[in-house]
This record gives sequence, structure tokens and C-alpha cells, in this order.
Amino acid sequence: MSTAQKPIHKRDDTVELRITDIAESDRWYGELPDGRGVFVRGPAAIDDEVRAQIIGEKRRYLEARLVEVISPSSKRVPPVCSHFGVCGGCKCQHLDYSEQLRLKHLKVENALKRIGQFNDISVASPIPSDHQTHYRNKIEFSFSDKRYLIKDGDALVGESRLKPRDFALGFHAPRIFDKIVDIDYCHIATPNMNKILDIVKEFSKTMKLPPYSTRKHEGYLRHLVIREVQSDNQLMVNLVTSVYDEKIVRLLADRLIEEIGSGFTTLVNNLTSRKSEVSKGEKEVVVYGPGYITESLGGYRFRLSADSFFQTNTAQAEHLLKVITKLARLSQSDIVYDLYCGAGAFTITLSSLCRKILGIETVATAVADAQSNAKLNGVGNCEFLQGDLNKPSRLTACVEDFGRPDVVILDPPRAGVHPKTVGFLLSLCPARIVYVSCNPASLARDSLTICSEGNYEMQSVQPIDMFPFTNHIESVALIVRKDEPQAGDTRGTIPNTA
Repeated sequence: MSTAQKPIHKRDDTVELRITDIAESDRWYGELPDGRGVFVRGPAAIDDEVRAQIIGEKRRYLEARLVEVISPSSKRVPPVCSHFGVCGGCKCQHLDYSEQLRLKHLKVENALKRIGQFNDISVASPIPSDHQTHYRNKIEFSFSDKRYLIKDGDALVGESRLKPRDFALGFHAPRIFDKIVDIDYCHIATPNMNKILDIVKEFSKTMKLPPYSTRKHEGYLRHLVIREVQSDNQLMVNLVTSVYDEKIVRLLADRLIEEIGSGFTTLVNNLTSRKSEVSKGEKEVVVYGPGYITESLGGYRFRLSADSFFQTNTAQAEHLLKVITKLARLSQSDIVYDLYCGAGAFTITLSSLCRKILGIETVATAVADAQSNAKLNGVGNCEFLQGDLNKPSRLTACVEDFGRPDVVILDPPRAGVHPKTVGFLLSLCPARIVYVSCNPASLARDSLTICSEGNYEMQSVQPIDMFPFTNHIESVALIVRKDEPQAGDTRGTIPNTA
């Protein structure tokens, strides 16, 4: 009786291999001389020759972590950030920007082919970001009483030896819920955001304010959220705390006025007693200023409160809007629906191109922001509805009152569209669906479902790089009803009840 052959490689063994492809979940792929695949975690690059330590063995492949780059790829560049490799963000900062774009393009193509079975779709080259650094208009930092310690073996390295262990303000360490990497400077945040980070950090330490403990569920400081409108010199600071302390927040406002000057627009204090690590408060106190800032997109103005959703890269949002407008091919007779409309950015900017437009959003505060923004811009042909898109049966009456859409703009969260929402979308029978996605896997899965009955087909996909240095990519897909005339043809409109 034969016995099963033992695996050649075991956990904790080291192997050497060449990285040949990018994989999901921040992993890279290569093969051993015997043909066995290895998925490697860590900041690798295609064409790297690496040494990796095995951390798991599957039937057909190995899991490993990067230990050493033996021979670096020509696609590598020096990371600009001292926190690279430790902080949970900017995982592609070691790659040349052209290589970042190539890999993001490949990520979209692979998802559409492997998940969506769209083998004949030609994905356009990603629209590059106008800026690779300092591009975010919003940044969120977290406080913790447990600073993530950077070690070399058992010894602390760099500033980890000098900073207090019981205070941190920065970003979560990867896959660690209760420890924060204390950030000195973030290169995708603006210079003003980094200045405010320093001010709040120094203020908190001087005042001996206790950071929140996610294990003990006690402490005062929770999050620091900063928004900036660079084109108009506006700054919003949102300090999220567990309780309201008027003296403390007013002292902080005075400090920010003194240090930042006229660019400091408003300070709000969100209060939360929740145990979960969410920066949205249960109550908000406006400490200084109007409690909002005003951003611009497509020639329209948008009033943003602390929790308003808005695209985090303003310059790229302009490119995104142009792509949506081009693919939607709106006419003055069209009725349009904007599903997951947020604060109404697309609803309002597209309003002048169509007969009327309806924005539907689950979050009540976002709907209130959208209604305020429509009034602010004097837009009279758009309406907003708060409704749970996961329970679309409750929206039927509104659809009948407003009229069935010719075009639907679909901009769901990262998880994608709920199956019931897909059913609701198909029941509307729009001529064109413009799907805006921040997750290629969700885009592929949902588009496959939309097209599975044979009435719709995907015509084009345009990726847009909203987030340089990260592995995230935005995509806009055009899905059309098969009996929809092509551009330039005289096309009819879908019968509606309006």
C-alpha cells in the first residue's frame, strides 16, 4: 500500500521565486521550479526575484510573506513615505506610476473576464490622476491608546523608541483592529491636513487627553477627520469624541485659529458612544464657523457637512463626471434616475442635460444635503428620495409618480448592488445604465447579473485613477438595452407614466 508523498515545502520554510503577476487581496503571484504556485504578501513587484517565507499550504498552491527582494524589478521606485510598508494605505507607492496604471487596468480586465465572463470587452486605458500626492480632499485619522510598534527582531527601530506607547494618531496597522500607526506626515493628504494633524496631536498630548481604547471601551479621543477645498482655501475639522467637553473643544478652536489663520473655516465635534470604530457621531456640535464647507464640481456648488459623501479626489471627480456625461448620452427629453446618489453630486450636475432626474439614497442626512445643494444651485428639475434600495418594493409608487427612466446612473458602495436592487433596476427597463464602481469584482458580478437574461450588453468600460499609490481603481461601465439605437441614430424613449 503506497503512502502519500510528503510536501516538498512546509510552513516557515523559505523559498526563492520570480514574481510574474498581481493577485487579489494585496498579494503577488509566482511559481516555484516544480510549477507550484505561490501567493506572496508584501510590497513586491512584477519581475522581482524574492525570498519568501511559507505561512500556509493549500492543495494546489502555497501562501507566503515577503522576506527579502533579492533582485529588484525595473518597475520599482523609492517610496516617498517613511511609513510605507507599515501603514495600511498606499500599498503601490514602491511602483512607478505607469506601472501602477498598468496593474490597475489589468485588475479591471481580469475581473471582467474571470468573474463577469466578459471576454470581448475592450477596457480603455485608465485616465491618470492629475496629481499623485496631496490629492485627497478628506482624510480620516484614528486615535488609540496602543501605538503600533515598529521592530527589527525584538528591538524597536527609529522613532518607535522615542514616542509614547499609550498614544497614537494615524491609521490602523494592517489586519490589527486595536493598534494605530502613529503618522508623522501623510503624502496623499494636503500640507494643511498634515499641519492640522500635528496641531491636534500636540494639543492632545499637552492637555493629557486620553485616547479611546477599543478593548476597554473607554477614553475621550476617537477620530480626527479633516476636509479641505484647496481651490477656495476652506478647511473643516471634525473631532470625534466619546463625550462633549465644551472647554476642550473651544480651546482647540482657538489653537486652530491661531495656527491656521483665515483658511480655518469650521470645527465640529461629533459625539459617539458606539463601540465600533466608525467616525460618524450620534450627535454633532458646531464649535466654530458654519459647520460646513462648500466644494465645486461641474460648475455647481456643494455644501458639505462633516458626514457628507463626496468624491475624495476633486480634480479626478471632474474627469469622472465628463466620462459619465459622455456615456449617458442624455437628451432634453430623458428621465434619469441616480441610484445611491449620496449628496447629489451627479444628480445636480447632470440636471441641465435632461428633462428631470431623481436621486435615491438610503442615508437620510445625505438626502438632506442633496436637497440643500439643489436649492443652493437653483436646480428645479431634480428630486430626492430617501429609500432603502435593498427593499425596492417600497419605491414602486414613487417610480409610477415620477416616470420610468430612460437612463440610470448606478454608483453603489464597494460591496456592489444587492440582488433585489438588480431586480428593481431591470424592472425599470432603462435604455442605458451607467455603472460607476470602485470595485472591479463587484462591477463584474453585478454586470453579469444585469446581462444574464440577454436583454442588456456591456459596451464599454473606462477606468479612472482616483487613488494613486493605492491598489484601488474607479471604473465607469456602459450597459445598454439591446434594442437601444446606437449613438447618432434617432431613438425613441421608454414609455413612462409621467
